[in-house]
Amino acid sequence: MASALSAHAQSAANAAADWPNKPIRWVVPFPPGGAMDAIARTLGERAGKALGQPFVIENRPGAGGNIGAELVAKSPADGYTLMITSIGMATNKPLYGKLSYDPVKDFAPVSLLAVVPNVLVVNASQSKLRSVDELIAAARQSPGKITYGSAGNGTSIHLAGEVFSSMTQLDLVHVPYKGSSPALTDLLGGQIDLMFDSVTSARPHLQSGKLRALAVTTAKRSAALPQVPTLAEAGVPDYEVSPWFAAFVPAGTPRPVLHKLQAALVSALKQPEVQARFDAIGAEAVGSSPDELAAHLARESTRWTQLITQRGIRPD
Repeated sequence: MASALSAHAQSAANAAADWPNKPIRWVVPFPPGGAMDAIARTLGERAGKALGQPFVIENRPGAGGNIGAELVAKSPADGYTLMITSIGMATNKPLYGKLSYDPVKDFAPVSLLAVVPNVLVVNASQSKLRSVDELIAAARQSPGKITYGSAGNGTSIHLAGEVFSSMTQLDLVHVPYKGSSPALTDLLGGQIDLMFDSVTSARPHLQSGKLRALAVTTAKRSAALPQVPTLAEAGVPDYEVSPWFAAFVPAGTPRPVLHKLQAALVSALKQPEVQARFDAIGAEAVGSSPDELAAHLARESTRWTQLITQRGIRPD
């Protein structure tokens, strides 16, 4: 047995020494153009230069990220396929009930990459609301009347609203859309009252004065919107929803290869060019060890499973 273990360790070491010797496929389980896609492309370019092989971005959108996740789960565990994903890794199992993959058993965590805060916004020209306290007072005065849009059931934008409603015991009306863009269009057009939108898509409209920010959802203020208070500061103690992005590879990927990949990504996160690009989309670099990401996923899975079950949330 000792001989077999030694041979296996030597084989893994040899694989790491030779890796990578061909392009690396980075699966993005959502369409191009969003924060997730931008993070993958930015980091892939820098990490690819460091490793001597290009990262080839492959967008595989659909089913809340499940199509891309299934593809990666069933790919060879050789370090040549990885996936960037987000909160869906913790929410899709309780949302969909039955998946064709296991978010824990079928993947090996690599690193947390970034956090992109959500921001509670209203139409600046049509809404009288100027603070979270005013929103809470208005919602209590008119239960079931105030509407908030989202990118769809179970998205971080929706869950941010569900946590807010639950913690404040307010009766808000959720209006799901097929993506953030149509929801934002209706908010700008006055068809819905508010939205917990991503900083990435909301900031241009905040800068133009079309939207007004009431609070951000993260535990600390966003570097992209430093003047905007957190929801905890604005009157909802202990509120925190931090939309995160992370890298995973198929389970069974040799540990030396995984650690080599993790080191390249974390190094890229520290580069000034990457940080400048992240600043432009409102993302905040994180970086972590595989074990830290595994612990984070476990905490997130427990939290969102409880909320989704309690609130009876189902996919669109």
